[in-house]
Amino acid sequence: MILVINTSGAGLEFVLDSHYKTVAVEKQSLALPTETEKFLTECGATWRDITAIGVVTGPGSFTGIRMGIAYAKGLAMGLGVPVVGISAFDLYLRATPEAFVAIDSGRGDFFVASQQHEPCTMTIEQVETEQMKCPRTVGHKPFDLKLAPAIVADKIARGAVEPVRPMYLRPSYAEEAKKDKKC
Repeated sequence: MILVINTSGAGLEFVLDSHYKTVAVEKQSLALPTETEKFLTECGATWRDITAIGVVTGPGSFTGIRMGIAYAKGLAMGLGVPVVGISAFDLYLRATPEAFVAIDSGRGDFFVASQQHEPCTMTIEQVETEQMKCPRTVGHKPFDLKLAPAIVADKIARGAVEPVRPMYLRPSYAEEAKKDKKC
């Protein structure tokens, strides 16, 4: 069974086989271990049933992504199973392969990707031009995390399991502030 964890947004999301759960929480870091255990119990599964762990690597909440990856890596190490990173772009493009993915960053630009574009940031003007090269634009609605176990299984089958790293498409606020404050 493949357990998938998403901490890239405001709450927590889990998938295990056909089971899906979203949990609204105030503090992801405090709730993640407890909610993961509860989810497994609700699914009638145990830790021994887990054969791989998928984790959303971004783009999304800087702190949430780092925490989710650290938790997934710790679980995987303890269970002796692979951990596989999945980006939001993987999920959107699995559902709509020919799409142009444009996710509003909330900071005046967009995180984008498509079959023709590696993940990057673009201005609205660039998005308006580039999205015309694809038949559809997605990213304005949440991705479907239920697609993640198949993506994880495909990556494992292809031997495409790489070290899981957060997907940062631009510097954090702290890094930007440090650049702005030159000594």
